[in-house]
Amino acid sequence: MNNILTFKNVNYFYQTKNDEIFALNNVNFEIEREKFASLVGPSGCGKTTILSLTAGLLTPSSGQILLDGESKIDTKKIGYMFQRDYLFEWRSVWKNITLGLEIQKPENLDEKLATAEELLKKYDLYNFKNQKPRQLSGGMRQRVALIRTLALEPELLLLDEPFSALDFQTRLSVCDDVYEIIKSEKKTALLVTHDISEALSMSDQIIVLTSRPATVKDNISLNLQGESPLKKREDPQFAGLFDKIWSELTNEKKEKTS
Repeated sequence: MNNILTFKNVNYFYQTKNDEIFALNNVNFEIEREKFASLVGPSGCGKTTILSLTAGLLTPSSGQILLDGESKIDTKKIGYMFQRDYLFEWRSVWKNITLGLEIQKPENLDEKLATAEELLKKYDLYNFKNQKPRQLSGGMRQRVALIRTLALEPELLLLDEPFSALDFQTRLSVCDDVYEIIKSEKKTALLVTHDISEALSMSDQIIVLTSRPATVKDNISLNLQGESPLKKREDPQFAGLFDKIWSELTNEKKEKTS
């Protein structure tokens, strides 16, 4: 099995002013290289905490996280996309995309700049390279944010609800764009979303979490037919899988309140 990310019996506690919070309880899952996985679960269950642990921003209280089989997280192998695109309005599209390269100053900078330029051309943004982000649509801004992340050539992309600020129609279009780019560039992705349909349409694997302290309630492998997330929504299995996940999350909420 060619796993890029493995969580082994991961627990996480954190301290507030008045109490110790038990956030993750014995979390176990694996994600294969070049697969698209999603985390779904009740609000506040710890989905973003899992992303932060994966990125090395937090350290597990116990258990083990392996990235490429190594317990020491190499942050250069990870790219992070947030809920907002965080483009700097005073910098051009090109200057936004190359910001990470400016900071890292890699030895092969010219090669990486050439790669970034090719990505702009490949995904129809080259003619906008000298424009400011405010001149772009919401969908184009998300593509710029993704290319900025890809310019650093990460192996694993962490996506923290990157479509949540978009209207529904734009969201569907951008999901298709982002999916196409990630698959075309042969990257692995881990998406956090509250939208079950979004998770189903984009993913090869969905990890369903319980309420806090979160543990893995279900780990679903998917093979929906369709060349894009929008087309995958037409697969006859889609509705049944949606109902299954919805039922798991609804029962979880009932169990918590009973």
